[in-house]
Amino acid sequence: MNAADVMDVTREALMVTLKVGAPVMIIALVVGLAISLLQALTQIQEATLAFVPKIIIIFVSLMLLMPFMLSQLVGFTREIAARIASGSIGS
Repeated sequence: MNAADVMDVTREALMVTLKVGAPVMIIALVVGLAISLLQALTQIQEATLAFVPKIIIIFVSLMLLMPFMLSQLVGFTREIAARIASGSIGS
């Protein structure tokens, strides 16, 4: 395994990490911003008002995005396994 192979696998791993993590993080950011704006406008400063809706939305988004996330991870795992089997990773 040379440096180009390491860089290639690392690049692919980072891209898969972004593809899997970014949608949920962006949804959490948007919901958090909306709740913060609502709290600022209504001057209600209750911690559970920010926490509970965000947790519910994140849970729902994880359930909806799970097939996409799983397919990305399975594809990456198969590619790494194929590289190992072909001998391009190792030694």
